Amino acid sequence: MSVFNYITIGSVLLMVLLILVQTRGADLGAGLGGGGEVNTTRRGTDKTIFQLTIICGVVFAASIILGVIS
Repeated sequence: MSVFNYITIGSVLLMVLLILVQTRGADLGAGLGGGGEVNTTRRGTDKTIFQLTIICGVVFAASIILGVIS
C-alpha cells in the first residue's frame, strides 16, 4: 500500500467522525425537507468542526486523485 492509501483511509475515518459529531439539523424531518429551521451563523466549536470537515474532504479527494495518478 502506498502513502496515499493510508492518507485516504485516515481522512475518511476522521471525516466520518466529524460528520457524526455535528448536531445541526439532526432530526429526520430536516433531512426530508421539513423542519423550518432558521439558518444562523456557525460559531465556536461548531464552526471549527465544520471547517475541519471541509479540510478532510479536500484531503480525501486529493489523496484519491494523487493515488490514481501515481
